[in-house]
Amino acid sequence: MIPSSSGFLLRVTLITCFIFFCYAPIFAQDNKSYPASEFPDRVILGFKGNPAVSQAVNWRTNEQVSDAIAAIHEADPSPDFRPNALIVKALTQAVQMDGKTVHYHEVNFTGLKPATQYVYRVGGGSHWSEWFHFTTASDKPEPVSFLYFGDAQNDIRSLWSRTIRGAYSTLPKANLMIHAGDLINRSNTDYEWGEWFEAGGWVNGMVPSLATPGNHEYYKDKEGNPQVSMHWKPQFALPENGPEGLSETAYYIDYQGIRFITLNSQAAIIDSVTMNKQAVWFENAAKDQPNRWVVVIHHHPIYSTKNGRDNDEWRLKMEPLYKKYKVDIVLQGHDHTYGRGINMPLGQSRKKPDGPIYVVSVSGPKMYDIGLQNWMDRAASNTQLYQVITIDQKKLEFKAYTVNGDLYDSFDLEKDKNGQNTLVELSNSLKIKERLDLPEHYQKSFKKEELKEYNERFQEYKKRKGLK
Repeated sequence: MIPSSSGFLLRVTLITCFIFFCYAPIFAQDNKSYPASEFPDRVILGFKGNPAVSQAVNWRTNEQVSDAIAAIHEADPSPDFRPNALIVKALTQAVQMDGKTVHYHEVNFTGLKPATQYVYRVGGGSHWSEWFHFTTASDKPEPVSFLYFGDAQNDIRSLWSRTIRGAYSTLPKANLMIHAGDLINRSNTDYEWGEWFEAGGWVNGMVPSLATPGNHEYYKDKEGNPQVSMHWKPQFALPENGPEGLSETAYYIDYQGIRFITLNSQAAIIDSVTMNKQAVWFENAAKDQPNRWVVVIHHHPIYSTKNGRDNDEWRLKMEPLYKKYKVDIVLQGHDHTYGRGINMPLGQSRKKPDGPIYVVSVSGPKMYDIGLQNWMDRAASNTQLYQVITIDQKKLEFKAYTVNGDLYDSFDLEKDKNGQNTLVELSNSLKIKERLDLPEHYQKSFKKEELKEYNERFQEYKKRKGLK
């Protein structure tokens, strides 16, 4: 029997409504918006000055909030500190995105005590964040532990969240977090930044971040000129001691005996004048500096982990400077695989590096095929990772973990009184084998000759390392 048109339409309507109400939350996850309100969100710590006596914080509200403030006090186990908290007025910046205006607010707490825990909140009126804790740096060399993440970039809310949360669970007393570019996929897409901040959540409000832009943080303006994301400067509080025109994208900071130097490799690769400018600035930042260790951060690798992605101009410009000024380790992203090693000829002892240790890593789910180059001492394919690094006056301890929490790579750099490093390789004793299989989509898409070439490189790599 053929149903009447009205009855048929009613059934279709009921089924459609059922599907919508049951599955709308699932559909919405891929297009979730993060509208600003009067309540502070995207709270994130950074630095504008000496980390021993200052601490910067940034947050977002809607445009109705124009007089934002922050409150701070030395941390106290009693809640009675609140009436005595110091109130600091924020600097507010309006940003127009997707036809809407939001306000970003920034406060730089100054005059703080070194190595002291503080409690703070941001907001104003009846709209406040929760109270967060942070601890200032010591004013003398002390051990430092920090987290380092390669590209987050894709599926940030659903899959990168497990990386940053697992990392914090591994190192809850981290002094810093380092993000080596491509934090998101499309530079000015607000909901991607919303996912990034949701994934980090309250951790961003308690552990300061140092970030460098990658190629996905760049876009072309109406004149076709490359520009860093419109979100970058308003939402991050970063040092402004870099080269002219690269404020808050290239900078350095001294933290308890370490000089962290962040470079904008995307701007350098786009324009040779900018590359030369950064090289000159780097020399001034790296020479005659008072710290025992130098850590460099940028997005594009000096040595790639993937065939066809070589950044030779960047390498030729910067690697001689890294060796000249005794950079200890270079933390990078971009290639969506894992590689760690040294630029030394095959057969030569790697125990006494004549340059920095290079690391390329990926924290998000986007994966490329791996090149298995000769510079690598440990590699990984199709694996989300985070890195835990601890440095004191005599030793740098490096550990890379999978998002499962398995220790995947480990080495120490021991520094003698003359500043010479000795590499102590610890990965050979790890229970977990190197994960070198191609991601499934590459196994399906590679042509026969491509698979053959990869397998040949795979066998050469295993032979060099004495693997079966």
